[in-house]
Amino acid sequence: MHHELIALALQSGAKKAAVIGTKDIVLSASFRDICRKNNCGMFGRCWMCPPDIGDIDALMDELRSYSHGLLYQTIYEIEDSFDIEGMSDASISHALVSQRVNDAVNPLLDRCLHLSCGGCHLCPRCAKLDDEPCRMPDKALPPMEGYGIDVYQTSKPTELKYINGQNTVTFFGIVLF
Repeated sequence: MHHELIALALQSGAKKAAVIGTKDIVLSASFRDICRKNNCGMFGRCWMCPPDIGDIDALMDELRSYSHGLLYQTIYEIEDSFDIEGMSDASISHALVSQRVNDAVNPLLDRCLHLSCGGCHLCPRCAKLDDEPCRMPDKALPPMEGYGIDVYQTSKPTELKYINGQNTVTFFGIVLF
């Protein structure tokens, strides 16, 4: 089944994918502190981001309840390291790939948890900002870092590289099963 999941991720638009053991996922509660610094601007502004996704220790325990993860990545070319608009567009494109991965692999899995990159990007404006419930709770995906995943260290032993060359931006997602 692992090869089938990888193939589905690639068919859904991922550039690379690998199945890893949950024991190989590097976790740290310190990522919640990074989220609190709000460098991405989503802390407390998106239902799928901290602090609204829950207690970090409980989330890491939930993650550990799975045995494997389908780690996948997307890679996009941008003009240069200051191309904020290109990075934003790439992030939205990654969210669409994540939705396609979700639709492709969910029917094969009895129980899974799908995590992507920060902010779910499904709505132009998160309902949280208007004190409304999430408009798409069945599709919205929380970020890997919000669950305490050190994406850099987790991807290091795999073929999925965190940095993929000058003028590129890379995003990751993982389906735990």
